[in-house]
Amino acid sequence: MENKLQAQWQSPSNIALVKYWGKKENQIPANTSVSFTLKDCNTTTTLIAVPKSNGAFISVVLNGVPTPTFAPKIEQFFHTIAPQLPFINDYNWEIETHNTFPHSSGIASSASGMSALALCLLSIAAQLGIATPDFMQSASTLSRLGSGSACRSVYGPCTVWGQHQDYPSSSDLYAVQVEDIHPIFKTFCDTILIVHAGQKSVSSSIGHNMVNANPFAASRFAWANQQAASLKPILKNGDIPAFIEIVESEALMLHALMMSSSPGFMLMKPNTLAIIEKIRDYRKQNNNSFVFTLDAGANVHFMYSKQDEKDALAFIQSDLVGLCDEGRYICDEVGNGPKQI
Repeated sequence: MENKLQAQWQSPSNIALVKYWGKKENQIPANTSVSFTLKDCNTTTTLIAVPKSNGAFISVVLNGVPTPTFAPKIEQFFHTIAPQLPFINDYNWEIETHNTFPHSSGIASSASGMSALALCLLSIAAQLGIATPDFMQSASTLSRLGSGSACRSVYGPCTVWGQHQDYPSSSDLYAVQVEDIHPIFKTFCDTILIVHAGQKSVSSSIGHNMVNANPFAASRFAWANQQAASLKPILKNGDIPAFIEIVESEALMLHALMMSSSPGFMLMKPNTLAIIEKIRDYRKQNNNSFVFTLDAGANVHFMYSKQDEKDALAFIQSDLVGLCDEGRYICDEVGNGPKQI
């Protein structure tokens, strides 16, 4: 079709080490968060701009299936960013997107999806001759307005989001890359153990809105910023025991916030807890790099250094696979960020 524009990006999910849970107006985080960017858990999005007609403003195809239920959220996102990208209102938009992992199960599909979409929009802006001074920073800023954690997916292998005195150039408006990462973390592995592949009972958006009324919210936000400060030298010097202490504490505190909300809710499943106990027991017996973290869902991110990969995969087969939904797990590792297709 004449004047049709198209862009395609692949953008990864990310897993927070210091958790983002709680936000202010306009998707401003209540505390600083630090994350690893993943490699293989990603979203590939093709965005097609068709000159305005009487057809649907937004149409979405997810994993080959028309998914009109996604259109309202994306339409809201487009209206939010239209002041920055006015050409949005001149087109109808066709979105074809594919995830390499289960949607809405706590592996941050909104992070990979919204960051890929923002990158596509800026690529189309470039085709229209609209200059973007800092392409990736602008993509991170736009991504944040669609999904807070999406802003962290624009960079790799490690990012920080939320203004913090210990992280130069950090901002509430976009994520920045964390410099001085020890080599052991640049190749860190993350096997996602799929405890529950279905949609979680409470969405992250609802959970974020609930936490501000949590009686522990203020102390949590202050503690998270302290955790981010403590994590910075650990990421630089490769101190695995200290890394484990912070990352596991953050995972459990995230879910403690959910349970102490009003009304309280729980996204962990019995097998989530069983896996956590097995990882801790195995690490205690073998003094290795095994560490768990959780996103906002039941699935367990089982992380370990590259040098422990052989032992970790054997451990999964012997002790953990039986606790996964239909034995499903996804082997991933730290990655370097999005790429244009």
